Amino acid sequence: MHKNLFSLTSILPLVFFLACTPEKHDAETREMKRFIDNLMKEMTLEEKIGQLTLYSSYMDETGPFMNEDYLDYIREGRVGAVFNAFTADYTREIQRIAVEETRLGIPLLFGYDVIHGHRTIFPMPIGETATWDMEAIKKSAQIAAREATAEGLHWTFSPMIDVTRDPRWGRIAESSGEDPFLTAEVARAKVRGYQGDDLKDLHTMLATAKHFAAYGAPQAGRDYHTVDMSEITLRNKFLPPFKATVEEGVATFMTAFNDLFAVPATGSEFLLTQILRDEWGFEGFVVTDYTSINEMVPHGFARDEKHAGKLAINAGTDMDMQGSVFYNYLAELVAEGKVSESRIDEAARRILTMKYKLGLFDDPYRYSDPEREKEMIMTAENLEFARDFARKSIVLLKNENNTLPLSDNIRSIALIGPMADNQRDLIGSWSAAGDYTKSVTLLQGLKNRLGSQTQVNYAKGTDVIGEDKSGFPQAIRAAAISDVVIMALGEHYWQSGEAASRSIIDLPGVQEDLFNEIVKLGKPVVVVLMNGRPLTIENVDAKASAILETWFLGTTAGDAIADVLFGDYNPSGKLPVTFPRNVGQIPIFYNVKNTGRPKTEFKFTSKYLDVPNTPLYPFGFGLSYTTFEYSDINLSSNQMPLDGSLNASVTVTNTGDRFGEEVVQLYIRQLVGSITRPIKELKAFEKIALEPGESREVTFELNQNHLAFYNANNEFKAEPGEFHLFIGTNSEDVKKTSFTLME
Repeated sequence: MHKNLFSLTSILPLVFFLACTPEKHDAETREMKRFIDNLMKEMTLEEKIGQLTLYSSYMDETGPFMNEDYLDYIREGRVGAVFNAFTADYTREIQRIAVEETRLGIPLLFGYDVIHGHRTIFPMPIGETATWDMEAIKKSAQIAAREATAEGLHWTFSPMIDVTRDPRWGRIAESSGEDPFLTAEVARAKVRGYQGDDLKDLHTMLATAKHFAAYGAPQAGRDYHTVDMSEITLRNKFLPPFKATVEEGVATFMTAFNDLFAVPATGSEFLLTQILRDEWGFEGFVVTDYTSINEMVPHGFARDEKHAGKLAINAGTDMDMQGSVFYNYLAELVAEGKVSESRIDEAARRILTMKYKLGLFDDPYRYSDPEREKEMIMTAENLEFARDFARKSIVLLKNENNTLPLSDNIRSIALIGPMADNQRDLIGSWSAAGDYTKSVTLLQGLKNRLGSQTQVNYAKGTDVIGEDKSGFPQAIRAAAISDVVIMALGEHYWQSGEAASRSIIDLPGVQEDLFNEIVKLGKPVVVVLMNGRPLTIENVDAKASAILETWFLGTTAGDAIADVLFGDYNPSGKLPVTFPRNVGQIPIFYNVKNTGRPKTEFKFTSKYLDVPNTPLYPFGFGLSYTTFEYSDINLSSNQMPLDGSLNASVTVTNTGDRFGEEVVQLYIRQLVGSITRPIKELKAFEKIALEPGESREVTFELNQNHLAFYNANNEFKAEPGEFHLFIGTNSEDVKKTSFTLME
């Protein structure tokens, strides 16, 4: 009886394919509403609930496969979407069952965690953000969407835009770090990249803003743990990136595992209805995270799963990921009058709308094309971009005596450490359909770069974890006979990411012991870090000649790192997160408040007895092989009307002898407000490129929106008064001036 659906689709107008003018957009919207109205009249309650149900496909050594029970549910019209299903042939077969073996033939949505690339893997999001290059981030999402949609996917569970200030939390690797403004800019770029201008374009896919909300602030940095904060903090620090995605038209939201204000996010009417729908006007659908409806029971918020289902649907959750709660209980709850059928209709309509916008009712198989799959996956163009993007993600943390870049005339290099020839860890966690056997290790990257004229003496030395030091002597011998030592140190990919919190964030195992032995030789030692979070490396910073933070760079990691080591690319990355000196400083972040007793030499002020208040590396920090000089700041006026604007300009000069890129960062501070305010807040940035000796004036235009914040009454407004304005190379090394915001 699926032919009933296609009798409806036959009336879709040609305007579906035409360029969109306002009039045509209105006509398409009316046609879409009419189509979905007619379809929903044909649907039973159970079929509507089916649209609210999301189940997983599985994977073994033979490829993806589907649970037989789930296939039966699909045939019954009781499933609306499937995740972890990809490849053109496989998604086509699952879609065939949905379209040809069900009563109405409603197509499925196929979703997947395309977080930092699909087949071509890019840097982990924390590394992507270190580029401070929004066009590159957008392009990475576009390439990921092209590859993923070529394998039958319609929907990615990205971007993850949880602001986090705690590097113990493993999912900091998937985040954009500690700053709400920077995270919001990344969120905008990702949504634009995934969704494009028209979801009917075969190369675009639905994006997901996750995890709503405040998932990045668990107590003690422990994943899934309790979140407790004021509404002022929530609105000013954690919600701005989510609001930005709504402004960009993001298609879906995903709820968080945590509670907030003592209510699990999946059952929070405050988050899912009051803020998301009523305040922000979000029109897409809300999906849970994996079984998060069920988890309201151990939270102690629901008596049982049936009760949890009622709370979730009535709060504003539209789709149940893997929990079977909606599947099992919603019809019963409707019969009992505890959930209205109109609420089911509302959720189903939101999901059907996205399927319509993707063109699935016109051609359910349009994404599952084996020929397009062959053309789009890991192309030379994709790999070339991945290499450049990876280079942009690298942050130069230290470069004593210009140790880097290394000379092409160097005769011998010792490459030491457990990350030096390690393919699997390079692509990081949440690496989608990436094939780690195709990743380029640092050892291979050096060989590709150097050829035969330079001897590379490789020794693993030790494992990433464990206490085995039996490889130390070989590593020491390799270092002793070499001109320079490169040490590749870091974490396993599984030591950051979901369910990967660490109470100690030193280098794991005995890697630091190996480092201490190597530096005793007195050779220049370049440390290449590969990790998903800030690590506490104060000892390494004190002793190493140079340090590169390379995160997990993805498929082309080794070539990208070699490019930077030898100066083929001048590093331009800047930290999106503060690096602590030790774990006792955590949480540590740049946009703190001043307190009533800011640090002085006087005893009774806010400081530690055993460590400075300052971090090892501040937010926004990153060195270059060249040097940049900033002029004093020039303001268009020292007064800004509340309804006006103000320009702040600075001239940046490349005072070194190499081409380089610099991220010019603007921060503000309001000196007095109706609530206490941070000592600095990032409000603008621009990445520029300068030849040696070249100067450029960079101008930022500020208006009241840059100065506004949520006050004690939850009103977003700017307050007149005096402001400090800072422009510089990172959050600490800045020029400073002042202006007044007038009534």
